[in-house]
Amino acid sequence: MPAARLPADVLATVDTVVAVRRDLHAHPELSFHEERTARVVADRLRALGLTPRTGVGGHGVTALLTGAAGPGPTVMLRADLDALPVTEAADVPFRSTRPGVMHACGHDGHSAILLGVAEVLLARRQRLRGQVLLVFQPAEELPPGGAAAMLADGVLTDPPVDRAFGLHLWTAAPTGTILVGGGTLWAATAVFRVRLVGRGGHAALPGETLDPVVAAGRLVVALNELVAPGTRALLAVTTVHAGETFNVVPETAELSGTLRAFDRAVLADLATRLTVTASEVAAATGVRAEVEYREGYPPLVNDPALAELVRAACAEVVGAEAVGTAVPSFAGEDFARFAQAVPACFFQVGTANAAADSTWPHHHPRFALDEDALAIGVAALAAVAERALSQDGT
Repeated sequence: MPAARLPADVLATVDTVVAVRRDLHAHPELSFHEERTARVVADRLRALGLTPRTGVGGHGVTALLTGAAGPGPTVMLRADLDALPVTEAADVPFRSTRPGVMHACGHDGHSAILLGVAEVLLARRQRLRGQVLLVFQPAEELPPGGAAAMLADGVLTDPPVDRAFGLHLWTAAPTGTILVGGGTLWAATAVFRVRLVGRGGHAALPGETLDPVVAAGRLVVALNELVAPGTRALLAVTTVHAGETFNVVPETAELSGTLRAFDRAVLADLATRLTVTASEVAAATGVRAEVEYREGYPPLVNDPALAELVRAACAEVVGAEAVGTAVPSFAGEDFARFAQAVPACFFQVGTANAAADSTWPHHHPRFALDEDALAIGVAALAAVAERALSQDGT
């Protein structure tokens, strides 16, 4: 995308946005532990002349930016702060300095973008009506997440928020493109754990044991057959743990994973079938199954009218031909809790660029961002905020 299409006030933020993103990337923090990240964000907001509120819903940070053109709606813009328990494989100068922790989903970019948006909107303050609530949310990656705690701390009520927006950098779409759509676009999520309890013993005397490893293997296969290809639900077994050495049949085996669906009733039905299947496999192999199930995030539903607002605003930034329609994703997103409470829209900003090695999937050890997408994200989110603050909201 030609840089000339970006406003001068956006281009003026680029160096700072990139520097902040790299700093956050080098110092990632896991969900519920974002102390330094929150401090960096709050310090930057103070440097811009805003008064941040810290400790919101844990390590959350908010700041209120008031326009100078008179009263208007209150628009919330949200970014997330946390990283993932992933060991980084990308060879970059600003790679993670914390073993086993990595910004493998772009939240470092989201936070840097929102700080850039704050700078841009402050430069445009004289023409803005209403207020912009900047929200930096902790613990997006790990249910129960940070949004519920922020809601409990009154993030949407003081002042009352009229509309909420957020973005996600997206390596499945090319840099210079933006994806948006109305309706249910991100799935409801749940987490499960199955503990299989058998009878251990010597591996040379299998007849004296009840092998939970065999049960675990059968259960993985059975669970992967619960969801037919092409259906609007997903079940993935993502961990399997059993045993300590080659010649001992262990007492227990444990597996865990995730359930996803666009309808919470479908998710509940899948959870029931998981429990039944675990019991049946356990009975067939002589072990006992203990099933734990915990709902994660609700489905993320975009307000159709706000989706059209976002589409129009983003077309001003990248051109109408570069604004595509988002397709439903089995990814979960804690922004859904905000979208349950107020009209909202969550959209995707492309960051795939082979030259920047930024085509790896999210949560991959080599996940990377095309930093050219950061300025596009700043321009797009600032344009969305301005349009949402306009008198008729269009």
